[in-house]
Amino acid sequence: MRSYNKTLYALITILVIYTVSFVAFIMYSITNFAFSDFYKRLDLRRNLAAEQMWNGKENRTDWSLAYVEELNNQREFIVEFDEKANIINNSGFNVSLWEKVDKQGEANFKEGNTFYSTKFYQQQGKNYIVGVSAENYFYTHHLRYLQNLLLIALILGVLFVIVVSLLVKRSFIKPIHGLIDEVKKIGSENLYLRLSEEKYKGVLHKLANTFNRMLNRVETSFETQKNFISNASHELNTPLTSIIGIADLTLSKERTVEEYKKAMQKIVDAAGNLEKKTNALLLLARTGYEKDNKLNFKPVRIDQIIMDAEMTVKAINERFHIKTDFSMLPDDSMKLKVNGLAPLLQLAISNVVSNACKYSPNQTAYVALGAFENGVLILIRDEGIGIPEKELLYIYDPYFRASNTQNFSGYGIGLPLARNIIKMHDGELSVTSALGKGTTVRIELPTYSPI
Repeated sequence: MRSYNKTLYALITILVIYTVSFVAFIMYSITNFAFSDFYKRLDLRRNLAAEQMWNGKENRTDWSLAYVEELNNQREFIVEFDEKANIINNSGFNVSLWEKVDKQGEANFKEGNTFYSTKFYQQQGKNYIVGVSAENYFYTHHLRYLQNLLLIALILGVLFVIVVSLLVKRSFIKPIHGLIDEVKKIGSENLYLRLSEEKYKGVLHKLANTFNRMLNRVETSFETQKNFISNASHELNTPLTSIIGIADLTLSKERTVEEYKKAMQKIVDAAGNLEKKTNALLLLARTGYEKDNKLNFKPVRIDQIIMDAEMTVKAINERFHIKTDFSMLPDDSMKLKVNGLAPLLQLAISNVVSNACKYSPNQTAYVALGAFENGVLILIRDEGIGIPEKELLYIYDPYFRASNTQNFSGYGIGLPLARNIIKMHDGELSVTSALGKGTTVRIELPTYSPI
């Protein structure tokens, strides 16, 4: 803010200096033109006066300039002087100005409001100074008026610049203060708050938008780091339980070699699933929501991700059923590619599909995949217990579970984790639900663009 004030005051100073300089330049130019023009008019009348004198007028003090109009208080004069510049004969000249006269040529000078034009002449061995004096009416009246007008304009201009600058400062700083007040309200306990972008315009709108995006990254990273242990326990518990159960069952009695091989294969599959989830969770915890570095994202086929997620869900619980609708797939397979990490996207989708199966009486989830102009659309629907309308606002909070889920196991981690992963991939996850009728999860991801 101090830097802005310095810049503003510097601009005001520059504008004031420019205004003063501009007014001074105008005044100087007009004054110089007025003097030069008036001296030319005096020179003309001086030459005419000298011509009449040398043409033999008997009364040299009564010359008449019939060819041009007389100037204000115009007077003609002639001074005869010797070689030492001593005045011998003076006709109408103020001797106190003798020092300003050029005794060998022409001279123009000013005394008060009276302007003089003189010229040296030599006739019959005698030295003369012939001149004309007059008041410059433009200088004494119009130029004075112009000076006053420019002075008033200068004062008003400076005041206008200052007032406008202060108003601009106020109008610019006021939304900044509003922005600061909004930022002050955001802390670790309410990272879900965002700045009101529609209140700001121009650069401030971009600043608010950038800050909101940063808050998205901070919120996701904060939640991910904070809940990593819970996420890990939730995601890793099922494959670990599966491995332990298979091992206990296999060791409970003697079995054939073939049975041991099948058991070991199930353990290997469960361990592989455990490894994938562990790597995904560790990657998520290490990086958080760092959108800028893109986590070394690569183009992946979203249809393949969905099929892998289905296999993962079925491996977790053989009673889960998934019905997939690929009828809306585009002809161009490139429209199914998104920029991201396959393990994370598979983790997010498998969480949502698993929830859809778990909360449905028939343990069935309906998955549909389609594409629109710049993205892909995934719809995951169930016909389960639904979510109470008043509780929909809290479904993305870690550990939150709806009031009608007491008879279902879970920790309230899967959906927030899935939403964070989708946000990490520049996508959106939204949920609509009707109590007792089911829930629909809508996932939109931008299509991969090779730029």
